[in-house]
Amino acid sequence: MLGVYTHAGCLVPLETFDARKVLEYVEQEKCTMLYGVPTMFIAELEDPEFARFDLSSLRTGVMAGALCPEMLMRRVIKDMNLTDIIIAYGLTEASPGITHTLIEDTIENRTQSVGKVMPEEEVKIIDPNSLEALPVNSPGELCVRGYNVMKGYYNNEIATQEALITLDGVSGWLRTGDQATIDEQGYVRITGRIKDIIIRGGENIGPKEIEDLIRTHPKVLDIYVYGVASEKYGEEVAAAIKLKSSLECDEKEILDFCQGRIAKFKIPQYIKFVTEFPTTASGKVQKFKLRETHFQQ
Repeated sequence: MLGVYTHAGCLVPLETFDARKVLEYVEQEKCTMLYGVPTMFIAELEDPEFARFDLSSLRTGVMAGALCPEMLMRRVIKDMNLTDIIIAYGLTEASPGITHTLIEDTIENRTQSVGKVMPEEEVKIIDPNSLEALPVNSPGELCVRGYNVMKGYYNNEIATQEALITLDGVSGWLRTGDQATIDEQGYVRITGRIKDIIIRGGENIGPKEIEDLIRTHPKVLDIYVYGVASEKYGEEVAAAIKLKSSLECDEKEILDFCQGRIAKFKIPQYIKFVTEFPTTASGKVQKFKLRETHFQQ
């Protein structure tokens, strides 16, 4: 919104998301930029009449708000003419940007990372338990410090103290709750939410690895992996899968696809096929609702 005002651009408003209307407006208004969360781009690509819309005016945009699968990024670049699209990462408490990719980045870094830290901000990867800084390429909790970080939560001092911490004698570091790595070049890769880590029989399982694999199945449109309670293991791996339109698939086909591709303890114990995922108004998938309703019919 602010970018449109500061650069005298034209904004095409859409009060509530509707994939068909997005495609219609892009063609009608000759839009050059398109913003959205992954579920929105998937809905646009899977519209039954997608092929009839002229999207040649599109050039760039931003995908953000949730983990952006590499396969989806590549489809958007190829099929929607968004050759200069980037990924941005952040959270509301950081006003809300922390990192972003650049148009000039390689296709690998533009699709497999969330880019480098923005100017005048600092990021650090820490052990979420000991709060010790971790070396490059080591997964841990991403913390950020800078002008953009909030002063605190309104009327909630306890939550503020939990979120804003002191590291190496320096205050003002915000714990994002996101698991990430930073490589030697400074590219950040988000590997999931720390609270979404599934602990099965003492083994820590990151949902993203499983989601990335199953998304490569030719019949799968999208998938979200989450943990459900288990008396024996503490937690078991569960998956909610949305299939591509008009295609049929059963649990055995998914399980056979996983065999030999990931460790056995990471293969979902439970699989549900769904037509929609529970989302927020902005299109973010609510995994806690998948957990809460998993054993309901």
